[in-house]
Amino acid sequence: MLAKDLHEYPLTSKTVHLCVDMQRIFSAEGPWPTPWMERVLPIVAELAGRFPERTVFTRFITPYTAKDMPGMWQRYYTKWREATRERLQSNLLELLPPLAKLCPPATVVDKTRYSAFAEPNLLSHLQARDADGLVVTGSETDVCVLSTVLGAVDLGYRVIVVRDGICSSSDTGHDALMRLYEERYREQIELADAGAVLTRWTC
Repeated sequence: MLAKDLHEYPLTSKTVHLCVDMQRIFSAEGPWPTPWMERVLPIVAELAGRFPERTVFTRFITPYTAKDMPGMWQRYYTKWREATRERLQSNLLELLPPLAKLCPPATVVDKTRYSAFAEPNLLSHLQARDADGLVVTGSETDVCVLSTVLGAVDLGYRVIVVRDGICSSSDTGHDALMRLYEERYREQIELADAGAVLTRWTC
């Protein structure tokens, strides 16, 4: 889906920019580096700066120890013990500085799972502001962004994924998800470049 293929109905004052996990833990400083993050950061910052009061940043908060999580998450964090808060520098869970300075008026919602909708805080926030659509950016395309986008689709939100505003540590995974969104979710997920979104999102 090309930028010109954004649906004709407008982006409104109830549209929310949802930025997923643009944190230092996923930068070159952290245990889960996402090389593209530096490249997409200026684009994400420009989108967030358009209407910071309509921006929600999620943060992926790791457990203190693997045992603090249920089921297979314990196995996951046993492998990634350096990412648990027992070992991780706490500042690595913070947003990247150009985004952190927008808070407030931007909102921060913490989560402990891939999907931002796995816990109730995000949905409660969106319902309270009567959100009608989500412009999605962030990290990683094929993990937390994927899980969050599908959650938003299930809830009936209009979803616009900003193709030059998302990133992954896996080029293969990123490319596969771009194809999946376009081929399998055309009616429910719009793909657009940031420039097209900024042009249309004026109120």
